[in-house]
Amino acid sequence: MASPRVTLFLSIPFMIIGFLLSRSPSMMTSVSPSKPWADGPMKLITTPQFQTKKTDIFTSGATHMALLHNSILRGYNSIYHQAPLLLDQDKADFIGYALAWYRFVKSHHDDEEASLFTKVEELLQDKTVFEETHHEHESFLAGLAEFEKYLSGLQSPTDFSADELLQIMSTFQEPFEKHFHSEISTIAKFSEHPNAPKEGTPENTAAAATFKAWGKSTVTKAGMTDVVPFFLLNLDRTVEDGMWAHWPPMPAPIKWGLINIAGAFHSGWWKFASCDANGQPQELWAYRAAAIKAQKEEQAKA
Repeated sequence: MASPRVTLFLSIPFMIIGFLLSRSPSMMTSVSPSKPWADGPMKLITTPQFQTKKTDIFTSGATHMALLHNSILRGYNSIYHQAPLLLDQDKADFIGYALAWYRFVKSHHDDEEASLFTKVEELLQDKTVFEETHHEHESFLAGLAEFEKYLSGLQSPTDFSADELLQIMSTFQEPFEKHFHSEISTIAKFSEHPNAPKEGTPENTAAAATFKAWGKSTVTKAGMTDVVPFFLLNLDRTVEDGMWAHWPPMPAPIKWGLINIAGAFHSGWWKFASCDANGQPQELWAYRAAAIKAQKEEQAKA
């Protein structure tokens, strides 16, 4: 018979797993949206593959980029709508959520500049294909830096000012939205480039592998317990007739773990996400919290 000490030692992993599962996004209740949702003010992107039905490597690459961009755009929109409605008790979690969005965007930008763009330029033997994209990046980086500086510099969560954050966001919203849309059309048009690899060639196969590897690494290396859950909890699996219900392609248990185990480390942040653990659009938390507060105040008066 095992000693109490051994029994306790063996039970620790199960206790940890149980604790994490109790904080997982799948344990959160969700409500279908009935108020302004995360599809504005920044307009979401229609994927090239849904729009054109093409399946070449650049259409596919641009499509997967669009899906990633839409997660970022829903993140921005969810921050924009909820900031003015925050209750004091939710401000600390909201700041964590907003900074996770910043890290997602910054890592995505840096990884494009350092890796993807260079590889595509080499593939097409053309150093000019991303000239406009580089200029677009520069147009919003200063505002993005101010966004992070403001949130990271708060002495206390209660010092948070929605007006100040929204003012900062307004300085880069237009160029940010323009870039996140135009980059998709830029990549999709590479299929018409004279040096685009032909279907069935080794170069085409290598290019497809490049896009796939980059897409997998760009999110995961940014942060497993903050950026990855943020990305997955702002993916709407109902869009475009459910065409992307199982995107990104990965075994279901791994996806579940990335949402619910990795997501448990900062569980309070994810109530602000635009989608629930099943990828269904959900009412933005700040609207729900405000309604709950109003209901309690009415009951207290009765």
